Amino acid sequence: MDPILHNGAVFSLAIVFLVIALLLSAFKILREYERGVIFLLGRFYKVKGPGLIIVIPFIQQMVRVDLRTVVMDVPTQDVISRDNVSVKVNAVIYFRVIDAQKAIINVEDFLQATSQLAQTTLRSVLGQHELDEMLANREMLNTDIQAILDSRTDGWGIKVSNVEIKHVDLNETMVRAIARQAEAERTRRAKVIHASGEMEASAKLVEAASKLAQEPNAILLRYLQTLTEIAGEKNSTILFPMPMDLLNGVFNKGKVESSKNSDKQD
Repeated sequence: MDPILHNGAVFSLAIVFLVIALLLSAFKILREYERGVIFLLGRFYKVKGPGLIIVIPFIQQMVRVDLRTVVMDVPTQDVISRDNVSVKVNAVIYFRVIDAQKAIINVEDFLQATSQLAQTTLRSVLGQHELDEMLANREMLNTDIQAILDSRTDGWGIKVSNVEIKHVDLNETMVRAIARQAEAERTRRAKVIHASGEMEASAKLVEAASKLAQEPNAILLRYLQTLTEIAGEKNSTILFPMPMDLLNGVFNKGKVESSKNSDKQD
């Protein structure tokens, strides 16, 4: 065979394989959660997908974008609260791309940009609150951070759906101080409850005293009941003071009855 013809056949075969390879490379398959941002000679053309799409080699370029929710862990941040307490706080954010065009064109790396924005926003928002609010009102803080991140990432085509503060770490000194504060609060509540009970008891005693004062013999019966209770404790000797005023009613009543009897006899 003529060497020139042989070389020509080999060259033609190579051209055919190259064309076939180019045609096959033009077909791209995008999953349901993927979109392809197409650039035509460097300019934005359109967003394609999901499914089978065609990208013209050398003329068009495609950038894949994942639309699934991204769970990003925000690194631990040193935060100084409004009451000058230093704490370490970390969080997790949930976001996803809702506009693939903005996510590719408006920001260089939307993942890195969102992470950095989340860190600065976390420090900024928590620094406006006191330590007690950080520990007790996490839901409110989560909502505030989520709203700020969502508004600032809207221009990047990103939707921040949720923010959760994971840990608020305190140093040992602050932990002991909070423990002392909690103990003092419990002591204060116990004293308030005790004082309230004493006040209610004194009111009841005043009411009981007023009722006993209306019937002098009633307090005598109360003394006798108390003697019965003490006798049940098996004491050998019982000293029980009894004011003589309590017996005046009994003595007076006896004198009245004796005088009545003498009058009847007369």
